[in-house]
Amino acid sequence: MKRSHRPAPKKQSAKQAPSKRAHAKEAAPGAARGTPLERAPRPLREDLVLQACLEAYGSVRHEGRLSDRALDFTLRRKAHLYSNERRAVAERVYALLRRQRTVDWLLARARPGFDRLETTRQDVLRLAASRILHGEPLEAVVNSSSLPSEDSTSLGALPRAAGELEALPLAKRFPIAASLPDFLAVKFQETFGEDASQAAEAMNERAPLTARVNLLKGDRAELQRRLAAEGVESTPTPLSPLGLWLETRVNVFSLQCFKDGLLELQDEGSQLLGMLVDSPPTRVVDACAGAGGKTLQLAAQMKNRGDLHALDVDEVRIEELRKRARRAGVHNVRTQLIPAEGPAADEALVALKDKADRVLVDAPCSGTGTYRRKPDGRYRLTPEDLKEHAARQKALLERFSTMVKPGGRLIYGTCSILREENEAVIEDFLSRHPDFTVRPVSQELGPELGDKVSRGPFLRLAPHTHNTDGFFGAILVRAK
Repeated sequence: MKRSHRPAPKKQSAKQAPSKRAHAKEAAPGAARGTPLERAPRPLREDLVLQACLEAYGSVRHEGRLSDRALDFTLRRKAHLYSNERRAVAERVYALLRRQRTVDWLLARARPGFDRLETTRQDVLRLAASRILHGEPLEAVVNSSSLPSEDSTSLGALPRAAGELEALPLAKRFPIAASLPDFLAVKFQETFGEDASQAAEAMNERAPLTARVNLLKGDRAELQRRLAAEGVESTPTPLSPLGLWLETRVNVFSLQCFKDGLLELQDEGSQLLGMLVDSPPTRVVDACAGAGGKTLQLAAQMKNRGDLHALDVDEVRIEELRKRARRAGVHNVRTQLIPAEGPAADEALVALKDKADRVLVDAPCSGTGTYRRKPDGRYRLTPEDLKEHAARQKALLERFSTMVKPGGRLIYGTCSILREENEAVIEDFLSRHPDFTVRPVSQELGPELGDKVSRGPFLRLAPHTHNTDGFFGAILVRAK
């Protein structure tokens, strides 16, 4: 979920989007902030790990912080933790957030009076129950959780409670088992039909750590060799020709490969969305650039030639884009801070009216496709938020379409799985712009790849079908 093109709040709110570095936060928090990596993992000091988990989890669920920022804040203050302990904190907190509703339902049945316990005791039980649900032995969890005897006994009753859950009719079972608010559970079933349970289960698994090679500085094979030299194993992604899955516990940002600009962390689905732009070395606009993940991908497609305009409403993210561009060796990007809304926002685009060969609108959205990485997002979203997102997306598509020249292309994308933010937005736009038509994504990606990642003429990705985040993409061509 992007924060682009909405006014920046004066203080952090529940709707504020997490940093793009959340992609790596869970995978490698332990090596961050100057803590050296141990050659051999030391035994976990469970009391310290539990305390850190309670602080980070409490920041998310009781104080409204975003998960990646809560973990970052907590771990910054826990410099005494070993790297494996820092990883354990992140993994346990994320695992619980993914299964929050399921855990609470099971504990309400396994531990009489659970809802009347004081908050910290509830949270200790939640963390313990989540570890058991994720396969850790009961005895090991009980021994490391410092629980009163009645709470330890209740953990042994979790299998019985799970049996009760399985016995519920599907309509009641699905939202709890999927760990989704009721209205989102309905949306998942509308989107995925009979595959809804499989889709929700995949959303509740840990995402792979995925990198994109910077083609301005080498190819994928060369990056693999450089990573191997730093002790990082990698596997080519099956869909994107630019991606690698990284098998490492090392903080990626500490790698020399990263410092040299050879790679960026970017989900494979996001890479495929960038590939839809097929940027020529002429004039391209990334209209909701954020911190520039796709901007850098487009610059590589353009081979550092032509004009690449990166627009955003957030000065901090624009500055981050500039830093990333310098590291990546990108020279053809022109950054522009634009107003979020109103007449001034439209006036800022006048110089590009009817001038762009490609315009990418990677729109701010609900982020329902990113719950593997941002599991707390499901608890922040409301039906009213969805309506606001859809209205904003329609307005952004309308505004930025004015930059597309005759014969040019408008590419729309979200990291949402929901129809009202995807197909419905395109249908609304086309109903008012008969000079635009849909170009099937298979024509851009080729029939072999296109058939794997498309539904009808659109890009449609999901964790359970592609092992990517959930993404939507559409290519619209303006008549000459």
